[in-house]
Amino acid sequence: MRSLLPTSIQIPKVLTIAGSDSGGGAGLQADLKVITALGGYGMSVITAITAQNTLGVTRIQGIELDIVEAQIDAVLLDIGADVVKIGMLASPEIVRTVANALLKHGVKKIVLDPVLRATSGASLGGDDTAQAMITELFPMATLITPNLDEASLLLGREISSPSDFKEAAQELLEMGPQAVLIKGGHLDSSHTQITDYLLWRSFEDDLEIMQAKELKHYRVNTLNTHGTGCSLAAAIATYLASGHDLSHAVAKAIAYVEAGLEAGRFLNIGEGPGPLWHMH
Repeated sequence: MRSLLPTSIQIPKVLTIAGSDSGGGAGLQADLKVITALGGYGMSVITAITAQNTLGVTRIQGIELDIVEAQIDAVLLDIGADVVKIGMLASPEIVRTVANALLKHGVKKIVLDPVLRATSGASLGGDDTAQAMITELFPMATLITPNLDEASLLLGREISSPSDFKEAAQELLEMGPQAVLIKGGHLDSSHTQITDYLLWRSFEDDLEIMQAKELKHYRVNTLNTHGTGCSLAAAIATYLASGHDLSHAVAKAIAYVEAGLEAGRFLNIGEGPGPLWHMH
């Protein structure tokens, strides 16, 4: 029997639904580090196990659908979550299982990082998975956070310049999410400045208003960039769970990741691109 304490402490609760990275730099391992570093309580649902290190992904094993659903049920029936962050979903079936479970529990705030390809180039979900995300999860999402490769895959054409971001974000927003953040970090590394583009819906007197914001920041000169996309989405989710509005949550999360890249510039972890330093 749980004892009754005279006071109760509430902290932001964030559930990450993602793949496991055995190397610890990305996936739900990175998510839990970020959530903890930013003062939240992290919970996890494992959708796939990857054999992965700083050199790449060598093997992927999806988790059985009933186990994925059981993990979601176990967390949400007892602890609950202020925000759910979704990362790697390796098949259309897992996408549908996650979507149905979140609908069943009435989850309202979802940050979806549509992870479809690893930084190393390994496929983490094909066209069928992308289409299932669009159909099942985009209409539920508070925010989606595709990088340029993922935005190109979702739209069926190359997105290669900041001049493409506005139109691409509008098309993605029409697929159902409340907001879209297109991340420009995958542009040619000769660009010293990174442009991210945030487009979101807001309502005033029952009228829908579209708002947009360009977020420019300098590229950190480091090879240690493994897990930046996962970390950014987890940081946004934690800031949202802490009560920040969307625009501020995104800006603060970008600053957190940039500082983590700076802090991890010279880390020597593995033979390939290592992770940022989450605990800065």
